[in-house]
Amino acid sequence: MKIFNNTNIYNYYKKSALAIGNFDGVHLGHQKVFRETRLAAKAKKIKFGVMTFSPLPVMFFNKNIKNYRLVSESQKLKLFKKNKVDFVINIKFNNNFSKIKAEDFIKKIIFKKLNIKTLAVSNNFKFGKNREGNVSLLKKFSKIYGYKLLNIKTYKKFKKIVSSTAIRKSLQNGNINFANKLLSKTWFIEGKVKKGKKIGRKLGYRTCNINIKNYILPKSGIYAVKIIIDKQKKIYKGISYLGSRPTFGGKEIILETNIFNIKKNLYKKKLKVYFIKFLRKDLKFRNSEYLIRQMNKDVISAKKGLKEKLVI
Repeated sequence: MKIFNNTNIYNYYKKSALAIGNFDGVHLGHQKVFRETRLAAKAKKIKFGVMTFSPLPVMFFNKNIKNYRLVSESQKLKLFKKNKVDFVINIKFNNNFSKIKAEDFIKKIIFKKLNIKTLAVSNNFKFGKNREGNVSLLKKFSKIYGYKLLNIKTYKKFKKIVSSTAIRKSLQNGNINFANKLLSKTWFIEGKVKKGKKIGRKLGYRTCNINIKNYILPKSGIYAVKIIIDKQKKIYKGISYLGSRPTFGGKEIILETNIFNIKKNLYKKKLKVYFIKFLRKDLKFRNSEYLIRQMNKDVISAKKGLKEKLVI
């Protein structure tokens, strides 16, 4: 899979089938877009590409939005490759790009720069300055600029529209199982282990602290999790705490993970923490003794809740 960071692509990848979108999470709906675009490309014997944006436009326009992403940039690219994408145009979404008028985007980029033959977008796709462009505009110009428009209808699962927004809400409500079903894989946070305050160790549970970065914050509380360390194939079981440590007067949201049956120092190791099941909400305890009692119960609950298969 070839990756371009601008629209100056090789001639080899021009005259292709192109799907455009943010594709955060690469969920079942996105996979439907990819599947239909790939089939159209195969029928015409042309390449299948994806145009996406970094940062996500909503995060560019609203700098106050921090924890929003379902997957990191590197994870998203890996998922593109998994979905048999031939090439990616990863557009840097900045002030200049945001000011491009919708008609100019079609004429100067889709037609002149890329000479796209099949263009695929979801039903609610908006683009161009002030989001003035939509599916109707793309359809109007398709005859002028010689591309076929694939307007792909929204995908439904359990009688609900599958969207990144729906998945974010499910995670924020602690409905991990539903979010994982819409993603068709187990949602995870990836990051390097950093130094913490060693509170977990004092309580009898050694934990790995991970920087959450721009990942969406699921509901604060305790989770049954599975963990992969660096590039190992072994899958570990564990329990994670996401919250601000109210018992100790904390303010910053942190992710702490206790990996069962492992005691070695994992500082600076890269972990993937897969969220399997939400166990309970975050609570403030009277003191450490009460907290330890609950933690012992939580570990028992986590071990029972880790029977579900990990889907990568």
